[in-house]
Amino acid sequence: QVQLVESGGGLVQAGGSLRLSCAASGRTYIIDDIGWFRQAPGKERQIVARIRWSDGTTYYSDSEKGRFTISRDNAKNTVYLQMNSLEPEDTAVYYCAARERKYSSYSYWGQGTQVTVSS
Repeated sequence: QVQLVESGGGLVQAGGSLRLSCAASGRTYIIDDIGWFRQAPGKERQIVARIRWSDGTTYYSDSEKGRFTISRDNAKNTVYLQMNSLEPEDTAVYYCAARERKYSSYSYWGQGTQVTVSS
């Protein structure tokens, strides 16, 4: 099993920045990649970015490219999401999730952290 704990959410004004953290514990050696997702009220959950655990290869959704940066610190088993130039449309609950090598879907999820961007 893998446990994930997010932190770093909060209230920020438009144009501001936040850095989210996702700390992984347990059987972290089974992780292939960790993704950040978000879900706004009344909307489906969508992927924001993901990073391959082994070599740091990253992927971003088009709307976040250039504003958000995903990174990892393997020594701390932690993945970060640096979010800059935040917009009210970024308001959502942000989740991190881990995918095992043998599966195509994400099996392990954190509890989520609220990000609210005021205009």
